[in-house]
Amino acid sequence: MLLSYLKRHYKIILLLVLFILLFGLVFYLYQISLEPILYASLLCFVVGLILFFIGYSRYVLRHRALQVVIQQALVSLDRLPLPKGLIEADYQRLLHILWEEKTRLAWEVDRERQSMVDYYTMWVHQIKTPIAALDLLLQGDNSADREEKATQLFQIRQYVDMVLQYLRLESDSSDLLLAPYSLDDLIRQAVRQYAPLFIRRRIRLDFQPTEMSLITDEKWMVFVIGQILSNALKYTAEQGQVCIYAEGRNLIIADTGIGIRPEDLPRIGEKGFTGYNGRSDKKSTGLGLYLCKRVLDRLGYGLHIYSAVDQGTEVHLHLFQGQRVRE
Repeated sequence: MLLSYLKRHYKIILLLVLFILLFGLVFYLYQISLEPILYASLLCFVVGLILFFIGYSRYVLRHRALQVVIQQALVSLDRLPLPKGLIEADYQRLLHILWEEKTRLAWEVDRERQSMVDYYTMWVHQIKTPIAALDLLLQGDNSADREEKATQLFQIRQYVDMVLQYLRLESDSSDLLLAPYSLDDLIRQAVRQYAPLFIRRRIRLDFQPTEMSLITDEKWMVFVIGQILSNALKYTAEQGQVCIYAEGRNLIIADTGIGIRPEDLPRIGEKGFTGYNGRSDKKSTGLGLYLCKRVLDRLGYGLHIYSAVDQGTEVHLHLFQGQRVRE
């Protein structure tokens, strides 16, 4: 801070030193004795030193006051110190104009976002009525393609549920309800949701009970496991296999699917990223694993994916509280 102050006032300091030298030179040329020259120089130095420390102390106090304003700049600019001069007053007026414009834009963005959230929330709840009606119609349908219709309806229901979870996750409020749960019970809930797809696609499930318990949110954890199972089912051919087991505090969900290309692995979990498999499938949204990572981040867990083309994929859920694992 001292160096900053010296850089700001170095011209004045050099000018004062130059004045002292000029006065000393003039006194010397007029053959005035050395004693008054030294006495006058000493007085100038002492006065200059006192003024320097007064100015520096005010500079420090002003810097600290501005640091407080910086910490509260997103809330208010009311604590700005009084301007010292016309230029500082102009800068403060500019800050107030920019802050007011930022506040106005933020309010408009929040209003538009809330309007969008309200619309899609209403849409999600309204679409559930025709889905329930189609479900009832399928119960009395004995046609040959009934299973295919049921599969497509199940996927519609899952996509609608993903939209609802996305809206909840992106909202400012959080509905996390942490409590102790048996991990095996949560896995069974997710497996039951996708049991029809396992049966229709003839994919074998090898579930080895983990006998683990953890403190988590039941709804969000089942959602994460369900999304991973959904991806495994989507990219695993018929007669394939999905394995669920534990290694230490890691839950592993492995499949015998088509795998993921090495260049896609670092970007898995980015919002909207579908990778080569998603572009080939043309049905992937790139939101499933993104939502999983967001949820796990809130719960304090980590996620890592190991995969190779045509050799399947392993998804590791690191269930240590506060653990973060980089891809």
